[in-house]
Amino acid sequence: MKPIRNYAKGPEAKIQEEIINFLKLRDWFVRVIHGNTFQSGLPDLWAAHRQYGQRWIEVKNPKKYAFTGAQLETFPRMIAAGVNVYVLVEASEDEYKKLFGPSNYWTYLNAI
Repeated sequence: MKPIRNYAKGPEAKIQEEIINFLKLRDWFVRVIHGNTFQSGLPDLWAAHRQYGQRWIEVKNPKKYAFTGAQLETFPRMIAAGVNVYVLVEASEDEYKKLFGPSNYWTYLNAI
């Protein structure tokens, strides 16, 4: 029998928590987007800053990640509609800088 994976305590969840705390220290308002039947394909986080505007952020574990079928369908449609999707893999200044450039989803898509 395979053990049941606990996504709330896994490596990606820890990275997500660190990114949330990192953003909050920089005055971002952050909300976790809980995927369900009606929200499948959305990024993990929505963040807003008074000066910088809004960002949709997908958190991935750099050692092992995959995009769901719904993400592979939804992210390109979001980007085509002018909504950037940013993939972050850690809470660092280099990753933070990605939020101020173009969507980097394609970079991670090509890496898989």
